[in-house]
Amino acid sequence: MISNRPYLIRAMYQWMVDNEWTPHVQVDANYPYTKVPEAFVQDGVIILNINPEAVMGIDLQNDWISFRARFQGIEQEVGFSPNAVLAIFARENGEGMPFPAEPYPEDVVLTDQNSGLSTLEGGKSGSGDGKKPKRPDGKPTLSVVK
Repeated sequence: MISNRPYLIRAMYQWMVDNEWTPHVQVDANYPYTKVPEAFVQDGVIILNINPEAVMGIDLQNDWISFRARFQGIEQEVGFSPNAVLAIFARENGEGMPFPAEPYPEDVVLTDQNSGLSTLEGGKSGSGDGKKPKRPDGKPTLSVVK
């Protein structure tokens, strides 16, 4: 079944823009493949202003949200899965919608065959193109983390 989260994010975003409010998203900065400016992450979370006047090229797709924005005067590419969004809200009045934290996808939880420990692979993307990077090469084994 397709998640309703990206549809709700788009609907809330449009509703806020139509009401001339400033939409913000709260994002789990540790969610795999999330690309956000790390200098602004606090306690694993970042709040981003996604007002059309504050960002360039915003693209709210079902599997990926991306845009370009300036942080301390430097333009950066930002990208994350809708599953990384913890809330969308208007700055002016707090109106919006929270979302439950999503478990990290199993395909990025790898077991180190030497130590037997599970580690998250992927993490921050350094690709710079705003797209999800490919998984690292090698022969990892998957393990279910609950």
